[in-house]
Amino acid sequence: MEKKITISDLSDYVGQDVTLKGWLYNKRSSGKVKFLILRDGTGYLQCIVFKGNVSEDVFKVADSLTQEASFEITGKVKREERAVGGFELDATDVKLIGESHDFPITPKEHGVEFLIDNRHLWLRSKRQVSIMKIRHRIVKAIRDFFDEKGFTLFDPPIITPNACEGTSTLFELDYFDLGKGYLTQSGQLYAEAGALALGKVYTFGPTFRAEKSKTRRHLTEFWMVEPEMAFYDLNDDMDLAEEFLEYIVQTILKEKKEDLAILERDTSKLEKVVRPFPRVSYDDAVEILKNNGVDFEWGNDFGAADETIISNQFDRPVMVHRYPSEIKAFYMKRDPENPKVALAVDVLAPEGYGEIIGGSQREDDLNLLLERIKQHDLPQSFFEWYLDLRRYGSVPHSGFGLGLERTVSWICGLEHLREAIPFPRMIYRNTP
Repeated sequence: MEKKITISDLSDYVGQDVTLKGWLYNKRSSGKVKFLILRDGTGYLQCIVFKGNVSEDVFKVADSLTQEASFEITGKVKREERAVGGFELDATDVKLIGESHDFPITPKEHGVEFLIDNRHLWLRSKRQVSIMKIRHRIVKAIRDFFDEKGFTLFDPPIITPNACEGTSTLFELDYFDLGKGYLTQSGQLYAEAGALALGKVYTFGPTFRAEKSKTRRHLTEFWMVEPEMAFYDLNDDMDLAEEFLEYIVQTILKEKKEDLAILERDTSKLEKVVRPFPRVSYDDAVEILKNNGVDFEWGNDFGAADETIISNQFDRPVMVHRYPSEIKAFYMKRDPENPKVALAVDVLAPEGYGEIIGGSQREDDLNLLLERIKQHDLPQSFFEWYLDLRRYGSVPHSGFGLGLERTVSWICGLEHLREAIPFPRMIYRNTP
């Protein structure tokens, strides 16, 4: 089988003739020379078509190529540090594969709605390609981190009979003759079952929230990674979370320099994401807000503006722990020393990117969990399997969830989550 050479392989073929296939990213002419910028998904390459080196028909093909036309090009590879990618191709042959007429996304400025309407084509732009490559590497870093630490990937169902935290923000569906089903908000409850079977697990998949929110921090469909660990308390949970975030950020800094440069990301801020992270209690965070002129009442949850003020006090992610019990989920363990607060933690990213990790120690006492289910007016029958985890060998355990798109958005320095996922789903959009 003939080896298919890509732009990313060219360092191995300097001085050799190769054939590449891709799309026309850009083109310019200078008399008898055509400069074609080829993109193939692995990189960009300037291809020089000199009229004296090719037949008249080949030169006509090169001249006829339009933005995003697909073509095959053959020529000799040479190093050229001034060229995009550090290489050039002296072309000897060009063949058209697929025409492209009136490509809608031109080099001029376009509005966001127009670009989202044409998301399937916008993905071809250099900026979007870099974002998707960084997203891919973040996903790999996530898997590498947990795999190397002895975690087992544990796949929860996407269709569930109940909610993790109430039904107000669920997507409901009819499930055959069994009544209502819901698209999952989180794989956490099932991950707890996995942790009590396997010790340390992580779930990784799409989740759905029917919040009617239009902020730049919200999507209705997004990806979550959720580790769950038996015999971990809140401090263990926070230790793991900060090691996890440091690993992801430092991996991207090391391996995705070119893509971060394309995005014009200020990497000096990411370089500071190293352990230890500051840890402040909810009480201390409230004091930070008051000292910054915010009239904040103890017991309320932090809004986006509050999170930004808190995180702006630090040069790396900050871990806020021990939130008021009343604003946290029923499954979070209360602090034995102060039952008014839950053993919960949120990790706030710097630069105003808000919460990227939310976690807690889970309630492992059967009777207390039964009380909470009643207090939250949840149907106990749907949670009997979850209660069994406390009936048969209950242990202290903890976990957290990291939103992939929020992490991509922060590391890439994006203004809106819609660029952090290939096809964003928001309350006003479910196409393309």
